[in-house]
Amino acid sequence: MQPSNLLEQYPILGICGRSGVGKTTLIEALIPQLRSLGLRVAVVKDGAHRVQADAPGKDSDRFFQAGADVALFGEQHFVRSRQPNELAAFLVTLSTTYDAVLVEGHATTAVPKIWLSGSDNVEAPLDNQGRILALLNQQQATVAYCFNLLQKLLAEKWQATPVWGCVLIGGKSSRMGQPKHLLQQDGKTWLERAVVKLQAKVQQVAISGSGFIPESLASLPRIPDAPNLAGPLAGILAVMRWQPSVSWLVTACDLPDVQPESLAWLLEQRKLGRRAILPQLASDRPLEPLLAWYDFRCRPLLENLAASGSLRLNRLAQQDGICSLLPPAHLHHSWRNVNTPEELSR
Repeated sequence: MQPSNLLEQYPILGICGRSGVGKTTLIEALIPQLRSLGLRVAVVKDGAHRVQADAPGKDSDRFFQAGADVALFGEQHFVRSRQPNELAAFLVTLSTTYDAVLVEGHATTAVPKIWLSGSDNVEAPLDNQGRILALLNQQQATVAYCFNLLQKLLAEKWQATPVWGCVLIGGKSSRMGQPKHLLQQDGKTWLERAVVKLQAKVQQVAISGSGFIPESLASLPRIPDAPNLAGPLAGILAVMRWQPSVSWLVTACDLPDVQPESLAWLLEQRKLGRRAILPQLASDRPLEPLLAWYDFRCRPLLENLAASGSLRLNRLAQQDGICSLLPPAHLHHSWRNVNTPEELSR
């Protein structure tokens, strides 16, 4: 599927209309309203041409004039590029990081949009693309009305994001002495039990990692770990790269006491602006990333973690959009990890 066909899935809103109808003023007023909800906001403006974003004669400008695309990184970041204008793909990329993307102009881009008709009630041109949510004259296009409309659109997109399940298997299981996902309980392997629990809560279940699996699960997607990585990060990144527009309810195969109520609790904690729900059983305990929920917008954080050389998912703590919530006490044993025969016997 091409990026242009994907635009309807993402939280993108166009603000369109002819010059002088107040597009910029409206967007400028909407941004702090969205930020007050804790949302990350990006704006794409139409008509950029010969943008002067660097000082002539500076090192970075000399690199650009010599023919290279240039990235400036510091307290602020900027990329100056001559790459062909692939707006649809760019909007999809922004939507994997931001909770709301506002597009000024671009009437022929197939995104939902508000059309500002101005004081003379000019109709939208027939060659516009995408759903027109509202055609508003100067009196109707209030910040309050447009903010309410935008909130409804964002909620609609958020609820439409598919939720899939991932069971992490693999690892040497050296302390247990055998693959933990193949341990038996009530006539079923731990892996089979985990799959059944997830299937009741999500649209699709995938198995991430290597190792033998029971014949009963042969029809499920098997996703190999992300290359050059190890541990749970390799498995979670693998499924997120495989399905980049899906949110994931993740569990490890060595959590035998996972309750359906724990999965339901995690899903209930999803809210607009949250990238991941990583439970914390007590204030002095680490986060629990192996029975957790990850939105697809968490992927850039995981990619940064992988690029840094760290495999520790707990390093996501304190990052924007990562929520460390306390589960109800009666659900805490869902996060009990079993690693040794002694723990298993208990």
